[in-house]
Amino acid sequence: MMNRPMTTHQVISKIRSFISGCFLHFRLQVTVKDGRYFMKWQNVISVMIVICTLIIGCSTVERMPENVPNVITADIQAGIEKYIEEQVRLGKGYFKIPFENKELHLKLVRVHTEYLANLAPQEHFACVDLASIEGHVYDVDFFLSGDPGNMTITETSIHKTNGQPLYVWKQRNDKTWYRLPSDKATPDLLGVVKEWDRFDFFYRATLPKISGVGRIWIPLPVTNQHQTIDMQYIKTPVDQQILEDKKYGNKMFFMVLNTNNSGDIIEICYRVKRREKSVYEDNREDPKKYLQPNRLVPENEEFIKIANKVVEGKLGSLARARALYDHTIDRMRYMKYGTGWGKGDAVYACDARTGNCTDFHSYFIALSRAVGIPARFAIGASIPSERDEGGIDGYHCWAEFYSNGKWWPTDISEGDKCSALSTYYFGHHPANRIEFSRGRDLIVEPGPTSGPINFLAYPVLEIGGETARADVKFSFNRLPSPPS
Repeated sequence: MMNRPMTTHQVISKIRSFISGCFLHFRLQVTVKDGRYFMKWQNVISVMIVICTLIIGCSTVERMPENVPNVITADIQAGIEKYIEEQVRLGKGYFKIPFENKELHLKLVRVHTEYLANLAPQEHFACVDLASIEGHVYDVDFFLSGDPGNMTITETSIHKTNGQPLYVWKQRNDKTWYRLPSDKATPDLLGVVKEWDRFDFFYRATLPKISGVGRIWIPLPVTNQHQTIDMQYIKTPVDQQILEDKKYGNKMFFMVLNTNNSGDIIEICYRVKRREKSVYEDNREDPKKYLQPNRLVPENEEFIKIANKVVEGKLGSLARARALYDHTIDRMRYMKYGTGWGKGDAVYACDARTGNCTDFHSYFIALSRAVGIPARFAIGASIPSERDEGGIDGYHCWAEFYSNGKWWPTDISEGDKCSALSTYYFGHHPANRIEFSRGRDLIVEPGPTSGPINFLAYPVLEIGGETARADVKFSFNRLPSPPS
């Protein structure tokens, strides 16, 4: 296709983006031409080449109206929230959208602020979670057009149902993007980076109002046989101390805060080299240690009853573990809706049959232990495979079980989201992730007033001895692949 000449605003926008991008090794350009979305990576080494190209390109510049407003993500968030609010009012309390020959009646759950994007002048993108009264969650993509305070929706499509993608985005050779049905997508488009991955990971926590003495515990990921962690920097308003959880070997930052730290930001950057994890040996500790219950993964008769029924007739721990893996996928529904989910409460997961990754894996671990299969928990973050920088949608967790002298990595919630990868995730974890900590009920000194730490991904924060919450954002910047 023929590329249209750049407008004045596009040239200025490119220069501004380029200058700000000089603080990174790479950056992502996004433009819209003829209704198609262009994204291109450029190395900042090419400073003079890019500037000269832009200057030369000015000979074909089209005139744009002056004073085109600068749009930030907060404007896009306000625009999509205003639109949804108006549609809910018109829909008598519901956001209505057609899907599979019916009309869905939905409520707003959240706007994915990490995916808000200004694609080009007056062209924007937003991703929103909406839920039905039955508890089904729909991830909806919106394209918006217009200026702050005056945006209109140009396209709406349902991207995921209960975490399962209906399509993925794939890039053409000409750098434009198009939708590809998920059943035709390759693993790299579905979140899997194989062999190796390298990236800078940014952990950013904004503190709330601190009315008294505050204490905070933040995970410090460690190097192990599957990841190498090099801390690039840490920016904190106060001195920090490093604590170690003696049971599992986890490390964490500990800080004491005061009222002057209200609204302060803690930011840490790690450089991570991670390799794909498959079945492996780990002789550092007795696997029977992971038959013991946790506070939210107890041993009870219900788990024993369910697990024995599922593994009936299955010979050997490997076949039994696979039966429990499949059972968890069949029984559980990925849904971050309502209350109770996200704590890794195996009893809640058993009763509600819904939840997120913590609930999926806690249920699986409880069943595995009930039939004598050691199983353990780990938590960190999954790094997007389809792009090379930007925000990350929160933490992610996974599990491992022990069979025939080796540990088997599993990721049941990801296997549930995409059936094409359910076999891969029984025995593999992809390279594009970082592990913060492993195990449950972490004990350190000094520890929280509330007792052992359930699991550690987001900070544990206490103000005046009461649990509080910091605003946490993860982001990343992918680096060139390591040498073979």
